[in-house]
Amino acid sequence: MGLQRTLSHLLEQHHAVIVIPAYNEERFIGSIVLMAQQVSQHVIVVDDGSTDQTAEIARLAGARVERHPTNLGKGAALNTGLSLARLEKPDVVVMLDADGQHSPAEISQIASPVLAGQADIVIGSRYLAGSSQTPRHRIWGHWMFNWLTKVASGVSTSDSQSGFRAFSPRAMEVIAFQSAGFSVESEMQFLIQQHKLRLVEVPVNIKYVDKPKRNVLSHGMLVLNGLLRLIGQYRPLVFFGVPGAIILLAGIGWGWYVVEIYRRVQQLAVGYAMVSVLLAIIGSLLLATGIILHSVRGMLLDIGEQIRKR
Repeated sequence: MGLQRTLSHLLEQHHAVIVIPAYNEERFIGSIVLMAQQVSQHVIVVDDGSTDQTAEIARLAGARVERHPTNLGKGAALNTGLSLARLEKPDVVVMLDADGQHSPAEISQIASPVLAGQADIVIGSRYLAGSSQTPRHRIWGHWMFNWLTKVASGVSTSDSQSGFRAFSPRAMEVIAFQSAGFSVESEMQFLIQQHKLRLVEVPVNIKYVDKPKRNVLSHGMLVLNGLLRLIGQYRPLVFFGVPGAIILLAGIGWGWYVVEIYRRVQQLAVGYAMVSVLLAIIGSLLLATGIILHSVRGMLLDIGEQIRKR
């Protein structure tokens, strides 16, 4: 409790903004906002096209509410919330989910590495405390996404899907999500690598107080689809070039086999030859696409950096 009071006191000395994306969370949003206001009075709720009383309850609880007329996805809600937060020029921005999984009492714990100048992005990890009550099937899914995101982005975390995070002013300058859906947490690791942001993880507790809105398997497939799209956007050379090189090598190997057949029987294996040519063409196209997109992306990033410095 002494540490918690110290962290809360540290947060009271700075300007903190709390961003909560919400979709049909009328059961929890009121209490979440009220508890968050014990840490900071600057609470922004983005109602992402809810069909229940989420927006009204959040407003009555004292939050600033921004509504999307339709459900655009978590990434879009966070873009809206972070855009509003930037206008207040905060020392730290904390985002947390509206479904009661995260405890607003731990906001100070999440924000402290940013306020201490130790991090640009802080992830609240449910796996660092060693006492996670996460269902086993979720743990397996999180492990898979942790590994995939690490390999694709080059940034390792213990909880790539955590929605409890904090951002420094520097991170707020460069963060803009391309993902509209639930792969937005994974996208942050690509942005961390791209902009050389400092990452710190801190242990948090998590509660599963309600059934998930979506089937766990379908939710996982949505995240996987979004992650594959992110790899195509942020790592085109990996997404296109590596498969292209493998297919091209397969085509060359198949062509060598065709030559060996001809050498032995003095007859062209037309079918095998056509497969070899097809593989070589597809592989070459994919490899060239990866190289071109990688070059174009690098050029656009350089232009964007020059514009930002101005």
